[in-house]
Amino acid sequence: MPARPQEERPTLEDVAAYAGVSRSTASRALNDDAYVSSRAKEKVLGAARELGYSPNQAARSLVTRRTGAVAVVLSEPESKVLDDPYFATVMHGAYRELSATGVQMLLMFVDSREDVPRTIRFLEGGHVDGAMVFAPHQGDPLPTALRLLRLPVVYGGRPGSVRRGVHAVDFDNRAGARMAVRHLLSTGRRRIATVTGMLDHPAAADRLAGWQDALIEFGLDPAGLSEAGDFLMASGERAMTALLERAPDLDGVFAASDAMAAGAMRAIRAAGRRVPDDVGVIGFDDQPTLAPAMNPPLTSVHQDPREQIRHMVRTLMSLLAGDTVRPDTTVLPVTLTVRDSA
Repeated sequence: MPARPQEERPTLEDVAAYAGVSRSTASRALNDDAYVSSRAKEKVLGAARELGYSPNQAARSLVTRRTGAVAVVLSEPESKVLDDPYFATVMHGAYRELSATGVQMLLMFVDSREDVPRTIRFLEGGHVDGAMVFAPHQGDPLPTALRLLRLPVVYGGRPGSVRRGVHAVDFDNRAGARMAVRHLLSTGRRRIATVTGMLDHPAAADRLAGWQDALIEFGLDPAGLSEAGDFLMASGERAMTALLERAPDLDGVFAASDAMAAGAMRAIRAAGRRVPDDVGVIGFDDQPTLAPAMNPPLTSVHQDPREQIRHMVRTLMSLLAGDTVRPDTTVLPVTLTVRDSA
């Protein structure tokens, strides 16, 4: 008995004819081209479902030169990334936003300068279609190296070593710091210190500048009232201990992250002082798992990394679609969430 002929798989031409569109329109719709109308895309996707059409991903990649993957590059040591709640939010948000566009996320850590050549070799090897890069510091060679690649790149935060010709989405860090210090001033505080992040990081430098702006605006001298941390809790405790020894009369502190604010509050209590009665404390980030859970709940400058990532993904998808997108830094606004610590 002769073998039963295998059922032929539907082709792209079948899908186009069923949807009543041209072959090229069907192809662009199935590749999620931004220039295809939503109505045409719905008809093509519906036809593909009805006919059971499944494009050959390997063949499609050869034609489109697309991998369907985007690298999320964190230019920080892995140990620091895993200890910082901001990066947990970034990784989760990036995964969700990229998945919603049908793109696979590939996570990369750049622990040190020695990792940069390896990172560049991977990115230029055709493994990904684009990159979203977070946390490059002043002097970090990664942004300069990335400019030599023919790969769309969008930065989360202003890259420290490259200021022009890049696509970036940042928060208004300087305005947020001014907002925090003005709130402390409005409660009668006058000796307001700050615990900064690493000052080779643009966000930390902007938050320090905002603290200085607000004090000078009010006629107060910021000299001797700043101490550097690294955005993590232990550094906030060390910095606050040093500040209390140097300026025992301080009555307010603005910390450049919620984690450092938590450390600062620990040092304030260890010195026998109370928050907010003796020292008002404000953080930055408004981390939902940290700021409201502190004792007392932390007043904090609110930024939404998920909104930042949405803007970054939108920009990257436009670049991948061939749209003309002027290099620029989109600056997102921040607000102050007032709780009991200040």
